[in-house]
Amino acid sequence: MSFKKLRASGAEKSLSFEEQQTKVNEVRKILGPLADKLPTLCSDASIVRYLKARNWNTKKAAKMLKETLKWRLVYKPEKIRWEDIAGEAETGKLYRANYFDKHGRTVLVMRPGFQNTTATEGQIKYLVYCMENAIANSNPGQEQMVWLIDFQGWNMSSISVKVTRETAHILQDYYPERLGIGILYNPPKIFESFWKMVKPFLETKTFKKVKFVYSDDPQSQKTMEELFDMDKLDSAFGGKNLAAFSYETYAQLMREDDNKKMSDSLSDCSLPTYLSPAEPEIPQEDASTSDPDSEAFEEGGFTPSHEMASLILEEGANKSAVLPPVGNEPGHSQSEAAKEEMLGL
Repeated sequence: MSFKKLRASGAEKSLSFEEQQTKVNEVRKILGPLADKLPTLCSDASIVRYLKARNWNTKKAAKMLKETLKWRLVYKPEKIRWEDIAGEAETGKLYRANYFDKHGRTVLVMRPGFQNTTATEGQIKYLVYCMENAIANSNPGQEQMVWLIDFQGWNMSSISVKVTRETAHILQDYYPERLGIGILYNPPKIFESFWKMVKPFLETKTFKKVKFVYSDDPQSQKTMEELFDMDKLDSAFGGKNLAAFSYETYAQLMREDDNKKMSDSLSDCSLPTYLSPAEPEIPQEDASTSDPDSEAFEEGGFTPSHEMASLILEEGANKSAVLPPVGNEPGHSQSEAAKEEMLGL
């Protein structure tokens, strides 16, 4: 089967451990010094996710990694705090569940019918915050998560194509291979037309991870029983857990997580590691290797101690006595452009 047909079918190449490690090493070689300077983003597990998202194409995986780094330098997801997005969380439209699935994966509960804001920027910032928090609370060695989507209260007025498109962009481009399975629970009939609108935004691999589950269908309910401990699963999804979402309780949990993240980042800062502008530039991939398929990516990923990357970069920028002038793009500060210059991005 040709590469393009393989991608279109959503099928993945099957590589042995040795073959996977060879691919990882090739990506490290393309990234150059960056791989050593940012060990979390460029860990074996992280690189494997990017390779899977690009069907084991090393040049495309390396390019995707560098694009993620550029985004993180500008957006700074690790610096978003609960106070920045607390208003978005009031209705419980998106939150991390207090249980894992049977595979030990973090669970994010989404309730689009509980949407309480209209600004795309705020909604996306809250999505990113939740993704970072879910990843930070993942079990060791577990790279993926589960999305439980409850359609209670959902109607066509809940739809925002703009937010949907931006959500797909963020998750697929900057958090690749984070989604293990997505459960659409009791979607109404009218949702089918919206699903057809959403499908073009998703890669085939992502699309195939989404399951429709209905409370009145015994067969689809088996999906929930196979995935979850029914005593812990929310009653809204057919489980026996009757506890409702509490904004006050969740806010306290998120503040505790934020404090722990800050403490961990301060501990990381004690390491004498920083980027120097004297470091050699990262080799750039040949433009001839790109193709139209390279713009569409698979969903989700980064790992918990990513603050290290941003802090290291900033420290390196501060230690630089003289930096060459860098042109600014709209919304792109000179300091951010300088960091990219140092990285060879």
